[in-house]
Parts: sequence; structure tokens; C-alpha cells
Amino acid sequence: MSRHSAIVNQADLDWIEAPASGAFRFRRKQLGAAAGARMLGASLYEVPPGASAFPRHFHSANEEAIYILDGAGTLTLGDAQFPIGRGDFISLPAGAAHAHRLANTSDAPLVYLCLSTMIEPEVSFYADSGKVGVMVGSAPGGDKTRRTFEGIFRTGAKIGYFDGEPDA
Repeated sequence: MSRHSAIVNQADLDWIEAPASGAFRFRRKQLGAAAGARMLGASLYEVPPGASAFPRHFHSANEEAIYILDGAGTLTLGDAQFPIGRGDFISLPAGAAHAHRLANTSDAPLVYLCLSTMIEPEVSFYADSGKVGVMVGSAPGGDKTRRTFEGIFRTGAKIGYFDGEPDA
């Protein structure tokens, strides 16, 4: 019996290795994209001991949820830290109160499923480094070939509304 294109098995997908940078390392399988999801992102993540997938951040438009499949770690949520482990479900609504970073503080891989809405445009704020990320045309985790604009900027870098505009 053949499978419908909306059904994927993680065993049939290759891991995508993310570029490592200091404490940030992970690999993932984009389940949602492989199954043709449009407004819901779903990825399987594996984070090695001592690493985080992403810096502490929050989203302006998208909500995330994380379900821990295996391993243990520490969730920074706002300014507080909480232990997490297998079976924990984490809800991360949009907004500054839910700035988050998930770190693998164990000696084994941390494996989790991350679900997210795929609303765009998206503006993400990086709470510890004073950066803002903007994505238009495709939400985070979406098809990068559909992006019409994206970039990461310092939040304090401001210019005037008419800066660089011709006089006539």
C-alpha cells in the first residue's frame, strides 16, 4: 500500500546539520515541510550535551511548543530557569514574557519535537544580544526560497525615516 504525501516517517528524512557556533549546535529533521504543512511547522531536533539550538529569543507573531522526547536540560524562560526532561511539554506564546532558550545540560543528546505556527512576516528578538531578526515571505523554518526579505539587525541601529531618500 502506498503512503499519502501528507504522511512522513522521520526515519525516511535526513538530518540537517546546522552550522555550529560556540554553544549553539543542533541537527534537525523538518517533518512539517516534508509532509506539505503550510501554516504549521514541525521539526525533530537533536542537541548534543553542553549545547543549545538557538540563543534566547522570542517571537512577535509565532507561537511555539516543545515536547521533550529524550534527554534532559534547562529551559530559560524570561529570566528564570527550569529543569526539563522526557515527557515535558512546553508552551511558548509570542511576546517578550516568553523569551526562551533550551539548553542541553545533561551528558546525553536532548531530543525534542518543536511545533510552531508559520505566520509571516515574523520579527524575532534576541533578548541577550540586542538583535532583531526579520523574515518576510516565509516564516522561520519555512521555505527560504520564498523569502522576499530577511535579516538580523542591532535593535539600537536607528536611522531617520527620510534618510537616503532623494530630494526630488
